[in-house]
Amino acid sequence: MDTATAGAQGAASSTLLLMTAAAAALALLCKSLMRSRTSPLAMAAVTSQQVEYSTIQFPPLKNDRLLRTIRGEPVDRIPVWIMRQAGRYLPEYREFMADKSFFQVCRNPKQVAELTLQPILRYDLDGSIIFCDILVIPQAMGLSVTLHPEKGPVFAEPVSDAATWAKLQDRLLSELGVSGMDKMSSAEKTKLLVDNAGRLVSPSLDYVYAAITETRMQLDGRVPLLGFCGAPWTLAIYMIEGGGSKTFSKTSRLMHGDPKTAHEMLTVLAHMCAHYLMNQVRAGAQALQVFDSYAGALSPEVWNEFSYPYMTLIADLVKEQFPQMPMICFAKDAHYGLEVLSQTKYDVVALDSSVDLGLCYKSMAAKGKAVQGNMDPTVLYAPPEKITEIVTKQFQKAFGHMSALPTRYVANMGHGMSPDHDPVHLGAFIDAIHAFGQKK
Repeated sequence: MDTATAGAQGAASSTLLLMTAAAAALALLCKSLMRSRTSPLAMAAVTSQQVEYSTIQFPPLKNDRLLRTIRGEPVDRIPVWIMRQAGRYLPEYREFMADKSFFQVCRNPKQVAELTLQPILRYDLDGSIIFCDILVIPQAMGLSVTLHPEKGPVFAEPVSDAATWAKLQDRLLSELGVSGMDKMSSAEKTKLLVDNAGRLVSPSLDYVYAAITETRMQLDGRVPLLGFCGAPWTLAIYMIEGGGSKTFSKTSRLMHGDPKTAHEMLTVLAHMCAHYLMNQVRAGAQALQVFDSYAGALSPEVWNEFSYPYMTLIADLVKEQFPQMPMICFAKDAHYGLEVLSQTKYDVVALDSSVDLGLCYKSMAAKGKAVQGNMDPTVLYAPPEKITEIVTKQFQKAFGHMSALPTRYVANMGHGMSPDHDPVHLGAFIDAIHAFGQKK
């Protein structure tokens, strides 16, 4: 994106000074995270209704369309960002990662910042999302995760029954300095882990918070930075199955055969996720998304028991500390849950491609919620001119009756980018969104 690149060069000297000051602030931040996880930091600044919860001095935000539309304020064009916008479809990403390990890069704040900015420098986007992975939470629990080219993530020690859950509980409590676990019930161990959830995600995940601060500085206010985490249900599936799954047999066996253990695991994960997100806010994240990629693996009744309560708990805990922090929930393929998700403290309900954008927009807008999504990612395999036609038709159907641009709507895909997507085609998608706005 030429204008963004020029802006970066023009502001290089001022940004360098801010980054130097931020290094010292970041060290203090990490110490603060280790001392306390429950008290929110004082608001540092309030500009145009935007609350900055971090005490670090960041460059002022120049493009706040994403945050304004979430609040229901008028915008001059539909804001857009893309799930997995920093990824293997980009040639610059493939070149950068050619000789590097994925999880090692995730632990390098400067490299994370570079990858996060790649799509921002290429496209006229309205939001960035920190380059990371949802599985850093299980890694923070001491679980070894490796990435296999064909299998994807593989866990060395799956947590698939009460015995392996008890082993993990004892190991975590031992690291926290707790003794006498042999005399405790599983419920008592779970309570101790919940009470110390903040200590489980710092200092173990301080590299993520450092990357967020570094990226905010390098963004130089171009667009807001989103933080994220995986939902407890999705994380639990990976932990129980030992990786991704198509049948979810181990998870189903635990869920139906030993629901007590499943709920204990989900409870601990939910509290860890909440503290993890709160630390991301303190480090500089300006919005948050919770990804429940495997939500659609459940029937409505089972989703209501094993997924929804823990998605809700995360929002409740984060909003208690940071009430004005924009939060997005994405329960992929769980269309049956959209109504109840609209009753939670999430500000935005992200949609997959299986639902009607216009109907969902009207329903959510009536409840004061924003929607995000939901173009089918396979559309990007069409020629650029066809992509423009498809986007225009979808928006005309959803918003054509309106005299002005929709507020509380964020354009995105119904899922993330694929490695074989053509970057030029994504550019056509983004341009089509902006062109629709110019016609209004």
